[in-house]
Amino acid sequence: MGLKDNKADTGRKRKYLVSRRIDRIFLELYKVYAFHVRFFKEVFVPPYEFKEVIRQCYEVGVRSLPLISLTGFIIGIVFTNQSRPSLAEFGATSWLPSLVSIAIVRALAPLVTAIIAAGRVGSNIGAELGSMRVTEQIDAMEVSATNPFNFLVVTRVLATTFMVPVLAMYTIFVALMGAYLNVSQNELTSFTTYITQVFDAITFLDIFSSIIKTFIFGFTIGMVGSYKGYNSSKGTEGVGKAANSSVVTAMFLVFIEELLALQVINLFRAM
Repeated sequence: MGLKDNKADTGRKRKYLVSRRIDRIFLELYKVYAFHVRFFKEVFVPPYEFKEVIRQCYEVGVRSLPLISLTGFIIGIVFTNQSRPSLAEFGATSWLPSLVSIAIVRALAPLVTAIIAAGRVGSNIGAELGSMRVTEQIDAMEVSATNPFNFLVVTRVLATTFMVPVLAMYTIFVALMGAYLNVSQNELTSFTTYITQVFDAITFLDIFSSIIKTFIFGFTIGMVGSYKGYNSSKGTEGVGKAANSSVVTAMFLVFIEELLALQVINLFRAM
C-alpha cells in the first residue's frame, strides 16, 4: 500500500517538467512563437483580404488623427517651452529649432505615436477579437470554411504595421508646427529660417531610423493586440483582461524596442 502511494506521489511530482509556473511561461512563449509563425505563413497565402486591410487602415489611421493631432501639437509647444530656459542660460535660444527637430524626429514623435496607438488601437483590437472569441464568432467562422486568422489577425497586423509610420510622420509635422508657433511668438523667427534650421539639424539616418522603428512598433502593437484577443477566454472578464494586457504588454515592448533601436542607431552614427 505504501509502495503504491509512493508511486502516485512520484507521478504527481512529474506532472510538471520544472514547476507549474515555469512550465506555463515556456508554454506561453511557445504559443507566441507559433502565433508569429502562423502569421508569416498566412500573410502570403490567398485569399488576400484587401478590403478588410483598407478598412482596418481607416480605423487605425484616420480615426486616430484627432488624438494624434492634438497630442503632437501640444508636444511641440511644451517641449519648446521646457527647452528655452536651459538654452537661454547660455544665450543659445537660436539653437531652439535645431534642438526641437532632433528631439521630435529621433525620439518623441515615434515613441508618442506608438504609445497612443497601443492605448487606442491595441486595446480596441484586443477587446474586439476577445469578444468574438468568447461569443464563439471565431469558431463559427471556422465552421463556415472561412479562415478567421487571415481575416481577423493578418489584416489588423498589416494595418497597424503600415499606418503607425504614417501617423508618426504626421506627428512630426504637427509637433514641428506647434514648435514653430512658439518659437515665432517668442524669438520672432521667420518660417523660412525655422524650416532651414530644422532640416539642417536632422540627417537621412534620423528620418530613416524613425520610419523603421515605427514599422516595428506598429507590428508589435498589432501582434500583441491580436494575440491577446484571439486567445482570450473566461467570458466578459477575459475580454477586459485581453484589452488591458494588450495595452500594457504593447507599451512595455515598445519601450524595450526603443532602447534596443537606440543602441543600434548609435552604432551607425559612430561609423
